[in-house]
Amino acid sequence: MTDKRSWLEGPQVPGENEDPSNISAYPGENLGLPQEGPGSLAPLFPRMAALLLDWLLCWGIAFFITRMTDWWGDVATVTMMVFIVVRTLTVWLFAQTPGHAIVGIGVVRLDDHSRRVGFGRAFFRTVLTVFLFPPVIQDTDGRGMHDRATGTGVIRTR
Repeated sequence: MTDKRSWLEGPQVPGENEDPSNISAYPGENLGLPQEGPGSLAPLFPRMAALLLDWLLCWGIAFFITRMTDWWGDVATVTMMVFIVVRTLTVWLFAQTPGHAIVGIGVVRLDDHSRRVGFGRAFFRTVLTVFLFPPVIQDTDGRGMHDRATGTGVIRTR
């Protein structure tokens, strides 16, 4: 079996649902997700594009905030605060950030697809993304470490 991953997809960490004697045919198979189309796990590039779009949006908001007051700090500090608030609230309320919506992906709970991600998971997931940057470190299902820790996954919505 040939490995179809590229170096851009980061290292392969064994998946929590992966049986070493029965490797899944595609990322998300052992999670009960389809191979392609809506509901399948999103690859790394759209996830990173969404992260960049979210960061640029938050930087823009922070730029205007810091032009009006310096009480919150400089533009970098305010960008980080806005990023945490925006990503937490939008994943909690809409299951996707503005960047996710643009590239056609969203966040789901893998233990129960019918339930929302929830505020706690959305906040913890965002904090892990900000301080540990685990999205580039993926398991064999293509999920970032922040998704493994919170029991979530980023899926295609279209």
